[in-house]
Amino acid sequence: MTPNRRPRSAPNDRELRLWKVGRALTLAFAAAVLVAGGVFYFLVVLLDVQEIGATAKLDAKTLFDLVKLSFGVVAGAGALVALVVAYRRQRVDEAGAHREATRLHTERFSQAVDKLGSDSPAVRLGGVHALAGLADDAPDNSLRQTCIDVLCAYLQLPFTPDPGTDPAHQEEHHRYLAFRKVRHTILRLIGDHYRRPKGTHRSWQGCDLDLTGVTIDGDMDFRGATFCGGTVSFSGATFSGSIVSFDDARFSGGTVSFSGATFSGGIVSFDDARFSGGTVSFRHATFSGGDVSFDEAVFSGDVSFGGAMFSGGTVSFGDATFSDGTVYFRSATFSGGTVSFRHAMLSGGEVYFRSATFSGGTVYIDDAMFSGGEVSFRSATFSSGTVYFRNATFSGGTVSFRGATFSGGTVSFRSATFSSGDLSFDGAIGSAPQGLLAAVGTPPPSGVTLPSAWLPSAP
Repeated sequence: MTPNRRPRSAPNDRELRLWKVGRALTLAFAAAVLVAGGVFYFLVVLLDVQEIGATAKLDAKTLFDLVKLSFGVVAGAGALVALVVAYRRQRVDEAGAHREATRLHTERFSQAVDKLGSDSPAVRLGGVHALAGLADDAPDNSLRQTCIDVLCAYLQLPFTPDPGTDPAHQEEHHRYLAFRKVRHTILRLIGDHYRRPKGTHRSWQGCDLDLTGVTIDGDMDFRGATFCGGTVSFSGATFSGSIVSFDDARFSGGTVSFSGATFSGGIVSFDDARFSGGTVSFRHATFSGGDVSFDEAVFSGDVSFGGAMFSGGTVSFGDATFSDGTVYFRSATFSGGTVSFRHAMLSGGEVYFRSATFSGGTVYIDDAMFSGGEVSFRSATFSSGTVYFRNATFSGGTVSFRGATFSGGTVSFRSATFSSGDLSFDGAIGSAPQGLLAAVGTPPPSGVTLPSAWLPSAP
């Protein structure tokens, strides 16, 4: 599912809504006269002129001073009118400058888009750099977003696979490599611009990035990028035959790298993405805010969340399929926010939570199905927070909690089902998780190993 895009500013947001000059001056002059008359009347009342008139005539000098003061107020009002006119002129000049900048931007935009449609890879490459430069120099965020949308749309065009290196297809192969270079250049430029601090020149942080359905088959460098707002979508994307790395990321993917990236807000979607080759690494990533979704994603290669930090926001692997390869959460820390594996299917390969720390937040593994392969929580520490395995089904493979420490928080196996395979809690420390003994039965079936202190017969 593609996330909803944020509504953009209407094109006429910067249009001026000013009164005509004659009307503005007339109203300003009338207001000045009324203010002057009010001041004169106030001064007369203040000096109690009516009472003075009952005993003596109003002094000519005093009357003259009042008239001068009144005209001084009128002069001040006139200055105010001049200020209003100057402000109006400034606004008109700004609007004219913006219209001129927009016109020039539109001309350059049309030329850059024409280059993207060229049959020459070199010309297309020039169009890519031209659009990136236009996004940097855009007069407003709406025009910047339009340039980014065009670059993303180019990546979403039908992807033509490599015809191979056979001599009969040598020309097609070279052409494929040339156009592939154009695609990879767009990905590189996007990464470069998302690394720049928000609000600085050439920064695209906070803009929407729609890479729905794209095929990423080579280098993609998002190291140090920051995704702190807007909507970023890799929904339905295919990561094939590449190494995808989020090393040292703070979630905040040749080599596809989000090393040092920050995902701290907004919406990031990998829904229905396919990680079918190479290595996908979120090592030392920090998921600290916003919504990050891997719902219905398919992991059939190696994926690493080793050392990742889940400290806020929501990260969802709902209905994800782990069918092959290895998925690592080794030494990951779950200290806040919500992480969900609801209805996930682990049908093969290996999933490791070895030495992971569950010290806060909530982790849902409800209704997950463990039907093959190996799932390991060896030496994991459950010290706080909540981890739910409710209604999970363990019907095959090996699940290990050897050496795990249960020192606090809540770990629940209520209504979980153990029908086959191996389940081991050898060397586990602390109290038995909630609902575990009821779920496995007493005595435990063959293949289920529990510490003797957890068994009812223990002294």
